[in-house]
Amino acid sequence: MKKFCAALLAALMALSLAACGGGGGETAAPDASPDGGAESGGNVNITIFNSKSEIQSQFEEMAEEYSKATGVGVEVYFSSDTVAAHMATRYASNDPYTLAMVDAKDVYSLGPEHAVDMSGEDWVANTNYAVSVGDQVMGFPVCVEARGLMYNADAIEAITGEPFVPSDYATLDAFKGLLETLVAGGMEAPVGIMKEDWSLAGHFLAEVYEEQDDVFAYVDGLYDGTSTVADNEKFNALMDYFDVMKQYNYAAASPIAAEREVSEQYLAEGKIAFMFGGNWDWAMINSYDYSENLGMMPVPQNLDDGDNQKLVGGGSKFFFIDSSEFTSDEQRQAAKDFLNWLVFSEDGNKFITEDCALVPAFSNIAAENLDPLGASVKEYADAGNLIDNYNYLPDDHYSLMGAELQKYLAGQQDRAQLAAAIEQYWASTTPVER
Repeated sequence: MKKFCAALLAALMALSLAACGGGGGETAAPDASPDGGAESGGNVNITIFNSKSEIQSQFEEMAEEYSKATGVGVEVYFSSDTVAAHMATRYASNDPYTLAMVDAKDVYSLGPEHAVDMSGEDWVANTNYAVSVGDQVMGFPVCVEARGLMYNADAIEAITGEPFVPSDYATLDAFKGLLETLVAGGMEAPVGIMKEDWSLAGHFLAEVYEEQDDVFAYVDGLYDGTSTVADNEKFNALMDYFDVMKQYNYAAASPIAAEREVSEQYLAEGKIAFMFGGNWDWAMINSYDYSENLGMMPVPQNLDDGDNQKLVGGGSKFFFIDSSEFTSDEQRQAAKDFLNWLVFSEDGNKFITEDCALVPAFSNIAAENLDPLGASVKEYADAGNLIDNYNYLPDDHYSLMGAELQKYLAGQQDRAQLAAAIEQYWASTTPVER
């Protein structure tokens, strides 16, 4: 089981996150069959593209075990290019993956020409997170992910002597008061900030758009110049929070030099108490000597519209099945069987929730053994307290806007300059079709 997980994860690694893009090559799982599809009944081979780096090894291990159990050859790929660029290259070379894990916007752009309609699959009735294009279901949700402020309750309580209740610090004023208490109690710098572009622009800045009353109208206004940033209430509330994080950042003297691994370790071990991130960060946190009581809370803001009581998230990463002549019907059926295995088998469920530590996107999958961050996400999701992801960011938003936020983080530009850069970016960018 673990070997198959690692193989599929290799493919997922392409976009990583979060979590993340960059130039690079492409690799296949070492045990994968090099052959294309053949007949079903034990001789069919499928290729899988994985764009979720933090579960790479799990997918590789799962691939091997799945192949042994089913007789289906599984070849899993990873690319460090952006998902959109990598998929474009594969289709241009007439070499599509049987099953590709991409972002929601990629399903919308690629689905009409390249994806199979999965409306008739049994799993559709068990999720609210599938991606549909028109009246066809084309995206299978891999998991539910959300982002917000990660916390180490043990580290906080060791100083305050009181139980940590996240909702007590929903406002920025209350949150800053807590940070001052932590500093006075001996935690010199209570927070960390990830400097990666996918975190700063793809996750934090995206929340400025996602918290708008009408996100689509606001973004359309950014494209045509009728929406503003500098005087936007959400932008300023979130940047006020960001300024507080900058002030108490353990790496404030050299914020762009801070390594994600170090920040994750500091949070895990209680050297810092807070860091903005998502439940995918558990894949790194759990490799350290972490405290027991970690979790996620909404970003504190001095607004009273309720958004400071919600995480941002929803379905994250979606599989689609290739519909082209370069994929056989047998391969497509094998891909459908794999997706059904994930949803309806005990081993498939365990792979999602335990091996990969993902929050399931399907109502029939129990999740009693989720990690602390995943458990927080599930709690907010079950209560309906998730702000929807905005799935139509341009492909260069991470890199270009990430660079602008890095300049702000490093003190190389002020808020007005950052706002002007954001407005200029959108005004000069081709609108993403939706």
